Amino acid sequence: MRALSLIEEGRLEPVDLPEPPPPGKGELQIAMRRVALNHIDLWGARGMAFVKRTLPIVAGVEGVGEVVARGPGVIGFQNGDRVALYAGLVCGHCKACRSLRENLCENVAGIMGFHVDGMARERLNIPSTNAFKLPAAVSWSDAACAPLTFATVQHMLFDNAKLERGEWILIQAGGSGVGSTAILMAKQAGATVIATAGSDAKLERMRGLGADHVVNYTTGRFESVARRLTGKRGVDVVFEHVGPATWAGSLLSLAKGGRLVTCGSTTGMTAETNLSHLFQQQLRIIASFGASFRNVREGLDKMAAGLRPVIDSEIGFADMALGVERLKNRDVFGKIVMRIE
Repeated sequence: MRALSLIEEGRLEPVDLPEPPPPGKGELQIAMRRVALNHIDLWGARGMAFVKRTLPIVAGVEGVGEVVARGPGVIGFQNGDRVALYAGLVCGHCKACRSLRENLCENVAGIMGFHVDGMARERLNIPSTNAFKLPAAVSWSDAACAPLTFATVQHMLFDNAKLERGEWILIQAGGSGVGSTAILMAKQAGATVIATAGSDAKLERMRGLGADHVVNYTTGRFESVARRLTGKRGVDVVFEHVGPATWAGSLLSLAKGGRLVTCGSTTGMTAETNLSHLFQQQLRIIASFGASFRNVREGLDKMAAGLRPVIDSEIGFADMALGVERLKNRDVFGKIVMRIE
């Protein structure tokens, strides 16, 4: 079968792999249909010092497919079911898993496509607990953005930041996959949105998603804009995932007692923090990684109700390396989705 494999750091190539064996106990065999690209694919391709893995591995951390076989003990699924797949191989029995906080699993066996073989292949076996049925009205490409992108934003905005109607939110890099989704979800929740981007070309597109105010963070001081628009008060929530390039300004944008929630750091791993400002303003910094099973279901429910992801483009199976390069160059607005069928 066809697959896309990370042969060595920075080198993604199509390969031919053996078909998977029949699914084992509690497993489903999935014929993959779409894989959505994420910044974690870029991190995976270039390598990170703390990641323990053995190359080559199959790429792809977010995807959807069709059930084609069921292992012993599987209930609730039939062949032909369309499913979204959760990439975290969680244990299911630790305290975090029992409390339905799977992204805090104490015994996680890895993230598919990052630590172990991922979803960019024609068929794979996966625990049935990691599969979520798709609403009938949601397309393959839209649904491919549910298990990581929609779920991550749902977890950030509502479980962690606890965004409320009427609040102000600053969303960094609003042209990215999670950023564009955050604009859509925040507006749906009744917030006033200030969104940033690194190029003027993306500003009007963010307005088209519902952003009330937009700023180019490479040429303008978004923290000054945020304070001016809120009468010097500051925003209630900052949605961060850019890191050092925006970190200090994000903290300065917050109102007293404001909340900054962050799920990534695409411009580097270290940022200085003014601790005096932090404690005097009683700010809260909330780290957020991944999402729970519940968040995946919530994201799919929002899609079924009409909230759909921003799809930048669809690419062919052999073009994933080019897609990752576009992510690296920030030449994207929304999500890139790869077709496998």
